[in-house]
Amino acid sequence: MNLAWLQLRHVLCKPRCTVTVTFRTAAVKRKFRMSQDIGDNKNKVYKVVLTGGPCGGKTTGQTRLCTFFETLGWKVYRAQETALVLMSGGVKFTELSKDEAYKFQENLIKSMMQIENTYFDLAHSCQKNCLVICDRGIMDGSAYLDPGDWEKMRRENNWNEVDIRDNRYNQVIHMVSAALGAEEFYTCAGHKTRHEDIDFAKTLDKITAQAWVGHPYYDVIDNSTDFEEKIIRLINVVCKRLGIDTGDRLHSNTRKRKFLVRSMPEESKFPAFQDFTVIHDYLVTPSRKMQARLRKRGQGGTWTYTHTIRRPEINKQSVELRMAINSKDYTLLLNQRDEQHESVTKQRRCFLWQNQYYQMDVYMEPQSDKCQGLILLETYTTKSSDEIALPDFLDIVSEVTDDPKFSMWNLSVKDDLPNSPSKAKDLCSTEGCSDISTDIMDNH
Repeated sequence: MNLAWLQLRHVLCKPRCTVTVTFRTAAVKRKFRMSQDIGDNKNKVYKVVLTGGPCGGKTTGQTRLCTFFETLGWKVYRAQETALVLMSGGVKFTELSKDEAYKFQENLIKSMMQIENTYFDLAHSCQKNCLVICDRGIMDGSAYLDPGDWEKMRRENNWNEVDIRDNRYNQVIHMVSAALGAEEFYTCAGHKTRHEDIDFAKTLDKITAQAWVGHPYYDVIDNSTDFEEKIIRLINVVCKRLGIDTGDRLHSNTRKRKFLVRSMPEESKFPAFQDFTVIHDYLVTPSRKMQARLRKRGQGGTWTYTHTIRRPEINKQSVELRMAINSKDYTLLLNQRDEQHESVTKQRRCFLWQNQYYQMDVYMEPQSDKCQGLILLETYTTKSSDEIALPDFLDIVSEVTDDPKFSMWNLSVKDDLPNSPSKAKDLCSTEGCSDISTDIMDNH
């Protein structure tokens, strides 16, 4: 099959795609990625989960997000919190036996799936671009179960965690409870089913945040600003993921940051985490100004596949298309692998640290010499280098956000080619360079 036609077919026909638009100015390169579904009428369908602990601003955020997108001409559906609907009908967990609580939680998740699917179907058949806001998602239900009960429930219902966490929703946003960082504003007033004291609210916030670790587009909105700015940050992070230019309506300087890590600490040093295997391959393209890449991302034997095409820059703008593909198309496209580039295999560890979401890539064999021993840490933040609370259990060598030598393209170029970049580990003069790792930001 002709490569150019195959890639065009993916752009036109695939049900989910991501588009990245990069704007270049004299000093700044800004990149926007859009991971979204395509509806029956070629409309955009974007499914976002608002999660978080009690009194985090989800209700207000839903309303403001809805109003904002409706003014843009989008249709907005809101899947209300299923637990609130059921609990307001007279259910009290304190009155349930262990078996009753298990069955209730199972039925709650099944009800949530059906409610969400109803809105998802409506969104796909809509004539307009459509935003579906889910007040909590499936993985929130797992946070209220013992790990053993959750594993049993998944097994009995044949629920795949990667599918219901990573593939069901386009974006997950955790609204941090006021109990963490804005304690003076924490209250249960005006909420029919909220009875948590501030200490329990902190616990709920942490377990719901942990439940979503591993989602490729996961954002945390903390209480580092006042509440109005918190809501603006929420709207902005959705717009940025969708690639919507808000002009001066929403101010934000969030950017992706990456850091070189010296060595891998003991596993016990990490907070709770999710590990994934990620494999990248560059493909042959019709033009040297065009890039194409495959990504295979998996956990526990379940894989997702992505085909990315970066088009030539026009008028100082670069467009990147991302498409979710199936295993058959992945295998077919893999036959077009660019022999001038090595496959890049990484063990990706996702975790939360002080309300900041991090991804750490450890480069694995088989690997080119330049990638051996590399470890890269990545996060999105508005904070300056001095303000970022980097994990204190990691030995950070330096920030390499703007260093092109750490781009995945350069790291994947075969060492025996004339224009191959110098070995990344040779860029550091510190002793122990063989253990140094570099963080690559392919955005998941």
